[in-house]
Amino acid sequence: MSPVAVPDSLTPDEIVAASIAIRQYVAEMTDAKAIKFLTMSLIPPPKKVVLAHLGIPTSPDTKPETPTPIIRQAEADVDIVEKLPQEVHPQISAEELIEAERIVRNSSVVQKLAADVGIAPHQIYCDGWSIGYDERFPQQRRILQALVYARFSEHDHLYAHPLDFMPILDANTEEVIQIDFPPMYKSTIDGPVLSVSSTAPSERGDADIALAASGRKRIPPPLKNQNFLPDLMLEDDKDYKFRDDLKPLHVVQPEGVSFKINGHELEWQNWKMHVSFTQREGIALSTITYNDHGEIRPIIYRLSVAEMVVPYGAPEHPHPRKFAFDAGEYGMGAMANELSLGCDCLGQIHYLPGAFVAHNGTATIIKNAICIHEEDAGVLWKHADYRPNGRSHTVQYIWNYHFYQDGSIECEIRLTGVLNVYVAGENEPSPYGTIVSPGINAQSHQHLFSIRVDPMIDGLQNSVIESDIVPLPDAPTGSTANFSGNAFIVKDTVLSTEVGRPYSYETERRWKIVNTGRQHFASGKNVGYSIGMKGGATPLMARPDSWAAKRASFVTKALWVLRDVEGPKGGRIWPAGNYVPQTRSEPEDSVGSWAKGGKKVEDEDIVVFVTVGGMPVEHLSVTLKPNSFFKENPSMDVPGTFDAHSVAAFANANDEATRSPHSNGESENSCHWYCG
Repeated sequence: MSPVAVPDSLTPDEIVAASIAIRQYVAEMTDAKAIKFLTMSLIPPPKKVVLAHLGIPTSPDTKPETPTPIIRQAEADVDIVEKLPQEVHPQISAEELIEAERIVRNSSVVQKLAADVGIAPHQIYCDGWSIGYDERFPQQRRILQALVYARFSEHDHLYAHPLDFMPILDANTEEVIQIDFPPMYKSTIDGPVLSVSSTAPSERGDADIALAASGRKRIPPPLKNQNFLPDLMLEDDKDYKFRDDLKPLHVVQPEGVSFKINGHELEWQNWKMHVSFTQREGIALSTITYNDHGEIRPIIYRLSVAEMVVPYGAPEHPHPRKFAFDAGEYGMGAMANELSLGCDCLGQIHYLPGAFVAHNGTATIIKNAICIHEEDAGVLWKHADYRPNGRSHTVQYIWNYHFYQDGSIECEIRLTGVLNVYVAGENEPSPYGTIVSPGINAQSHQHLFSIRVDPMIDGLQNSVIESDIVPLPDAPTGSTANFSGNAFIVKDTVLSTEVGRPYSYETERRWKIVNTGRQHFASGKNVGYSIGMKGGATPLMARPDSWAAKRASFVTKALWVLRDVEGPKGGRIWPAGNYVPQTRSEPEDSVGSWAKGGKKVEDEDIVVFVTVGGMPVEHLSVTLKPNSFFKENPSMDVPGTFDAHSVAAFANANDEATRSPHSNGESENSCHWYCG
């Protein structure tokens, strides 16, 4: 590969070149008869090499190290037929999921089961999922489960018509190897009772045996349409129409944008970083720095949503298999959709493309994968003087990364979309879900995300301080030390060795990443950035020894602090392990196992994993805010603005307030982008 200046994403040409080299090696050096490319990624160069090349210092008050050439290297997961190592499976590709639907639809067993409830072969559709956890199947087989639905027209909302069985298939041999029938609940005076005596898996057998083991009869799918596309909604309801009382809202920037783009390098309002697309994470930001009045101060080496898991809460088999790792099992980038101007992104937009490897080694290209644009984020700061003639002064799954003029960073996760559902029998109770429409059960579940923060606060040697706010100890109300009873203090604890820590609402627990080699001129505290996660801190509802907790140990703690250990293929990146599909225990290369190492993390090159959770259609937010980092509010030099295009919504209603001489319309801008 040719030397380049920065660790950008693999280009389509590089993907093709790497796949050709791998094909040649396999043909000449192995006896494999067929290969299938599943993933391909850039092997990260060492941090110090990258920082030296970009002119970024690795410790406070020092000069950057002497740069050396960076050679780009790629790593690929290649599935060689009949050569898969036991217990190790690369992520599942979109092509495999599409093939899974074809395999299920063409199965004579599936066709017979569908016909028994009135569904024709061409109406059979399915969502392919990783098998999750099922000890009935050997791990050396590449196993998928299928959630089956009926679709009565080309774009009919298939989730309105769930079928009552789940095929299991081998993605390599392309055969259905098992049919599972979930049991059902019956209403009794003592509450819902399951049709079988245990929620454990039944023995393997043919479809008739599996149905008998479920203790119930067949359940026909709901036939009523539940469409969301306007033309189909009009077909379903002749009285359907759009709202006609909504006025257009335009985002205009007559003088253009304030950010600069050089390839994948972005500059805006003293911020500078590289924006990359990856097959697994979707969007990843790296080498984030802030120009503090001429001093280039490193903040974060790499930032991304590294993993997420969606455990469902229904205990009856086979529903517990439903806990998808959207990044590790499928790849957020591989599932990204094409963004469109004026729909997903408003205003003046710059798009970056994304590319990932296809089964045949070619590059699959998403032209508009990442959107970069500016947004008005409201008031930046404001102070009002109550005295006569006083003036107020104002300067003010979607992954959204917001960078603000006050030096703050926000990672926002917006959950959108529709619920995954299963068929419900007539009058069947739903103790582990909600009947959202007759015959349609939306099972309870969680969405838990792991945000990876690879900090470099004024250099690579950082520490994490845990802060708890507690009432003044041993000082009750009426005492000489706390007469009015209002005193409280902040108790700081330095996390000295690798550890996972819970969130505490009782103490308003928070964490701060600091550099002990530099202190604030006034507070005397170490320069740092505080992590804000209060709005997203969510515990795992499954038991600590559950299948989900075993495979996704990162969800058991709100924050993990680990030493970043760089090897030939980079550092510690994937919180649930590099190879996620079909794992049955905590992988050795996952946060839970890493934390057991007990390595020193005080004044070291560390990596932090933050766990947050939520449900559709919530917005989750994790913030990184400067704490004793800047000499003063870095937005003090942002000029005030007056927008002559802002007017009263209703004529003559706000004449006096519209042009108040003591209140200008200055507002903050934020630079914002997301990967769809």
